[in-house]
Amino acid sequence: MDLFAHSRKEETRREQPLAARMRPRSLDEFVGQEHIVGPGRLLRRAIEADQLSSLIFYGPPGTGKTTLAAVIANTTRSHFITINAVLAGVKEIRQAIADAQERRSLYGQRTILFVDEVHRWNKAQQDALLPWVENGTIILVGATTENPYFEVIRPLVSRSRIFQLKPLTPGDLREIARRALADHDSGYGHLDVRIDDAALDHLVDVSNGDARGVLNAIELAVATTPPDADGAVRITVQVAEESIQRRVVMYDKEGDYHFDTISAFIKSLRGSDPDAAMYWLAKMVHAGEDPRFIFRRMLVFASEDVGLADPNALALTEAAAAAFDRVGLPEGRFHLSQAALYLATTAKSNSTLAFFDALAVVEGERDGEVPSHLRDASRDSEGFGHGRGYLYPHAYRDHWVAQQYLPDSLQGKLFYQPGDLGHEAEIRVQIARRREAQLEAMLEAGGSAVPPEVLTFSPSSRGRDRWLERSVSGAGERLARLRDRVLDSAGLQRHHLVLDLNAGSGLLAWDALRRVPEGGVWALAWQAQSGEALRQLANQLASLERPVVLIGEPVDLPDLMVLRGDGDVRFDAVVGRNVLTRCSDKPALFRAAANQLLAGGVLSLAEVIPRRGQRLSALAGSELQADELWGRWCAAEELIYQDLTDPMVNWDANDLERMCQEAGLVVDRAEVVPDTEERRVTPLQVSRWFSLNGPEERPSYAQHLLRQLTPEELAHVQELCARILSDQVVPWQTHTLFLVGRHR
Repeated sequence: MDLFAHSRKEETRREQPLAARMRPRSLDEFVGQEHIVGPGRLLRRAIEADQLSSLIFYGPPGTGKTTLAAVIANTTRSHFITINAVLAGVKEIRQAIADAQERRSLYGQRTILFVDEVHRWNKAQQDALLPWVENGTIILVGATTENPYFEVIRPLVSRSRIFQLKPLTPGDLREIARRALADHDSGYGHLDVRIDDAALDHLVDVSNGDARGVLNAIELAVATTPPDADGAVRITVQVAEESIQRRVVMYDKEGDYHFDTISAFIKSLRGSDPDAAMYWLAKMVHAGEDPRFIFRRMLVFASEDVGLADPNALALTEAAAAAFDRVGLPEGRFHLSQAALYLATTAKSNSTLAFFDALAVVEGERDGEVPSHLRDASRDSEGFGHGRGYLYPHAYRDHWVAQQYLPDSLQGKLFYQPGDLGHEAEIRVQIARRREAQLEAMLEAGGSAVPPEVLTFSPSSRGRDRWLERSVSGAGERLARLRDRVLDSAGLQRHHLVLDLNAGSGLLAWDALRRVPEGGVWALAWQAQSGEALRQLANQLASLERPVVLIGEPVDLPDLMVLRGDGDVRFDAVVGRNVLTRCSDKPALFRAAANQLLAGGVLSLAEVIPRRGQRLSALAGSELQADELWGRWCAAEELIYQDLTDPMVNWDANDLERMCQEAGLVVDRAEVVPDTEERRVTPLQVSRWFSLNGPEERPSYAQHLLRQLTPEELAHVQELCARILSDQVVPWQTHTLFLVGRHR
């Protein structure tokens, strides 16, 4: 590059807007979006390792989508091509593909194609890109302000990782503003610019999470404010208000903000929160939403979510909509407000969903014939007897009489379930009594009677039979429920970092990995054997998608993290199953877990409580209940669970809750859930229970009993257990503590 070209380039850069000049060039300069580029996050690891796959950045304007693309361009060793979808078409795509093929053929170099405003391309233009993304000729990096699941073709979405960028926080915007004022090369560091705290607060507040907005406002303020006598450019609140006067409301009439806001409005009505309903209604009206659209959604709500709990709701909403059509804006806002407040504060019922239950039956089952007495009698009553036996309700007291109306195959089927609020509370008892009377009349008539179990409103026998078939071998389902409860309580989001404190076979770790595709999972295995097994399974995944497997004790976790180079990584969630059972220093383990959490992070544990475990005397001692040996056996068994020196049994739920609080966590939930599983007892298990060769640190069940029973009494107990329990399926009781703590 000659001196003239370099001079022109520098002059062009200086003439760029401040927002363009201040665009970060590396991840270290990037501000905000910690959920996707913070330490340990998947995207940061991919950029730093130069191992990018196709990406789509989705978020509001000014949140860093194009900036992240620029960071990738400055970091990667791949060839980087930029296209703006507003200006480019198929011709430019073909040229980029040809360039990528040439570089791949001649130099073995990959090509990254950045497409700004990718949603602006139509389906044909996006289709033209698909084969080259699929065969790896190019790596697509797209940026869009529209929801890619709606605006980008599905094949491209399925081949890309989607990262959602959020509006920047006030702290992020202040940091960006201070950098712009201090930067000598790209910002205003060469000037004496002094901005009042209140002025900066105004710019940050009105920018509404948009970095470009706050930088544009600063640029306008500096450009239009002459220096004072001291040569200082002073930006006061008045100057700031003139530079940016009105908050930009994030709203579009066809995109995510439209759908998300109307969804929030309807859910606020459903939740009977009039304050939230007024807020979302005001936001829509302020942004220019069509009031008729809002009324249409409220008319649907009046039947779907209020229904017969308040039949007046539909009439009032329809009247408000008609009044709005006559009055218009701005006075019509009173009618919007009245309808919304009425719907938010009235009784709710979704019993109109009964129609869709009936529709599902119609679509999924064989057509039920119309009962003969309900058929049309005007054409063939003489030949076929249609209509014969029909009871005319108006001829009876209260204009009602018990008779069959459903097809024979659906007798006893319930679709409408009246609520217990408002008007429906008045008809609930009446409906139930009439159903009972209909059933009684049907049974007395000797018709196609259904079993009397219909009175219990139980599920169909087919479903009950399937449940009984699964009951004996339900361990997998119980573990799945436990896994889902632990991970659901952790509130995992796609970008979260998760630590599994006791990975074992990976019950929690593998499902957590599926739930946080843009985050990461660290799995702690206590034993080398299980840790190596986890690593072997993890090696089947791409390197960036694998969990990080650590081998060691939970209290060694900080050292293990530092050894891996992850010492600065903190987690959004720490989860575990049976982490504390044999841990002798449980407070230390809680402290170690708390130290690994981010502010606001969640600790979610499931701990079986051995102290509340199943007593064998309760399963096999029925023959001894009148014998003195029964009481001595029970007492000896209870002593096992009262041993204060045994870390497995010397604690209960309240102890763990206290330790969690002492570690600096706020306990959100601590619930002990009892469970009874059908467990098959094998002869081998019985022999192990009564073995006299247990290790000194963990005596067997028999060795514990011998402290209170004679050898002869122990032999009698063993004989009872072998005879009553061996090869039998027994109800085995457990109690599990689900503990959820949150970092302050």
